[in-house]
Amino acid sequence: MGVAMNVESLTPLNLGRLGFGAAGIGNLYRSIPDGEALATVLAAWDAGIRYFDTAPHYGLGLSEQRLGAVLRDKPRDEFVISTKVGRLLEPNNAGGQDPEGFDVPANTRRVWDFSDAGIRRSIEDSLERLGLDHVDIAYLHDPDVHDLQAGISQALPVLEKLRSEGLIKAIGVGINSAEAALECVEAADLDLVMLAGRYTLLEQPSVPLLERCVERRTGVVSVGAFNSGLLARAEVPDDAHYNYDRAPKALVERARHLAAVCRDFGVELPTAALQFPLRHPAVVNVTAGASAPEQVATNAARMEETVPDELWEALEASGRD
Repeated sequence: MGVAMNVESLTPLNLGRLGFGAAGIGNLYRSIPDGEALATVLAAWDAGIRYFDTAPHYGLGLSEQRLGAVLRDKPRDEFVISTKVGRLLEPNNAGGQDPEGFDVPANTRRVWDFSDAGIRRSIEDSLERLGLDHVDIAYLHDPDVHDLQAGISQALPVLEKLRSEGLIKAIGVGINSAEAALECVEAADLDLVMLAGRYTLLEQPSVPLLERCVERRTGVVSVGAFNSGLLARAEVPDDAHYNYDRAPKALVERARHLAAVCRDFGVELPTAALQFPLRHPAVVNVTAGASAPEQVATNAARMEETVPDELWEALEASGRD
């Protein structure tokens, strides 16, 4: 399942082992008050997290606004922040609520734009919402969802140009498909791949991608380590979610088997799930989302727990059964 723990970063930026994913503070699935959102970001800072990831897509800019409200008061050289390009936010006169999973008014709408002008404007708009003078990392967001070939031929060269101009320090793709990610890695000089849910304790279909990333010296930021919640609890419930939907019974049973193996070694399933991706040398960081301070504190504590090598060996053996 895994190999030796990563000891050498493949990116020029120090992201730390655990990052903060800011989709939740953009009101993903539910509205949270400003105070709770800001307290969640502060909890991440207090836990020692110094890598923060956001996107215009998250809450139609709300995530960027809330994240920036906290980080702009912190020493700029002490944290790394990434945002994403590919979707511009344009005025929307239709009203109503956002139809894409965020509990926010649809005062703007997302418009795909992979052009040079669109990507530059996206970064400028993000900086305005964040209240910062620069971001460290720009990811092309979901090219596999929109138009992968346009992303490769149009957007990635723009990001390479912005990096060469010194406007951003590192570039990458934020993506769900390991196959699409591999195409991007082969086509461009990427610093990072933010890979969602495709290299986890439950499943590892992205091993060829990760091996190529090591060869290309492209770091992988692992997100979705809990597989949308299936691995998020020590005891796996019947109604657990996987890939943002109800988990099939077979996967629930597989997760329960993994939990039982973990229990034999005194480790909870979410702890093993959070630490697992870092066992591959391509993975430079695990970024976990949170929408409440206690979630951040729990994730940070889990990342610091000691997991015995014998557990990893037992989990690897169980995967061969």
